[in-house]
Amino acid sequence: MKLLSILHRWTGAFLGILLAVLGLTGTILVWEGDWIGLPGAHDPLREDVAIIGRIVERAAADGQLSRITFASDEIGLHQLVFEDGGGAYVRQSGEVVDRWASQWERPELWLFDLHHHLFAGDAGETVTGVAGVAGLLFVLTGLVLWWRGRASFRPTLLPKRFAPGPIVKHHRDLGLLLSPVLALSLLTGVAMVFTPLRSALIGSEERPKQTLAVGKQVDAREALVRAKAMFPDAALRRITLPSAPDKPVVVRMRQPLEWTPNGRTQISFGPDGTVSIENARAANRSASLAEKLYPVHSAKIGGLVMKLLMTLSGLCLFVLGTFATYSFWARRSNKKRRKSAGRSLARISVANGGL
Repeated sequence: MKLLSILHRWTGAFLGILLAVLGLTGTILVWEGDWIGLPGAHDPLREDVAIIGRIVERAAADGQLSRITFASDEIGLHQLVFEDGGGAYVRQSGEVVDRWASQWERPELWLFDLHHHLFAGDAGETVTGVAGVAGLLFVLTGLVLWWRGRASFRPTLLPKRFAPGPIVKHHRDLGLLLSPVLALSLLTGVAMVFTPLRSALIGSEERPKQTLAVGKQVDAREALVRAKAMFPDAALRRITLPSAPDKPVVVRMRQPLEWTPNGRTQISFGPDGTVSIENARAANRSASLAEKLYPVHSAKIGGLVMKLLMTLSGLCLFVLGTFATYSFWARRSNKKRRKSAGRSLARISVANGGL
């Protein structure tokens, strides 16, 4: 038990701030749709394929457009992403309401990058996954360590005093109370990052594809029309334009039974006239479960209740991480000061005895 306590405290001392950052940024992103205050951000959703097609055609005219994520119930604006890293928000009527040259000009973009990639791409994503695994281990070992001090269980919102002792007690009790939501948010996050772990938990994912020959290459506008005709009950969620002449136009859709905001149903229109269809309804059970990880983790389903639960999880991670790091290093600093003071007193005593 002593070894477990040492490992828990020392690992937390170094990873606590990272977990706190992930918790705080995740909490802010849960409410992203509420704090983006641009004109049209809260417009009711209207899916008009003809208007959307014209917006895509106009945006793609200069050849710099990479993709468009279409307006949703959460954010009523189309989001354009350009090849140079810039972007724009466009109202559903076609009016441009904001442009940016890099992600640093839009808080929701750099917050997302920080939360998912730590501004370091795939390497940063791996680090966040490792931190998530450590967080899960903290939850498990914390429950074991709490058991020995269960008689003193007195949960409070904040420590009674901002000192190492009360902070440690607050840490144990708050961690116990919110361990279920912490485990849920951490497990879903880790499973998204590490495919082998996800496969071990839910099995191998299979998403069969169907390939058709339509005989000619289609442009972005026609791709949207054809995709909607194939899946009339599905919502158009994103279109990705070819990054090279031999690449397809990809339309992503969300069918009624899908939880992921942008869906997993995908239609690719190749330059050779072939169409590849990935129907989310044809995926196996493992793939269907994997599709639900992100919407659960980001509280995109479950309404206000789920948002509040994930907010509690994020804030708890922030509080536990920052307070644990502070209490650990403050306690070590206090010990060093006491040892230093003790040595000073000993030297004075020796000196006085010599007199």
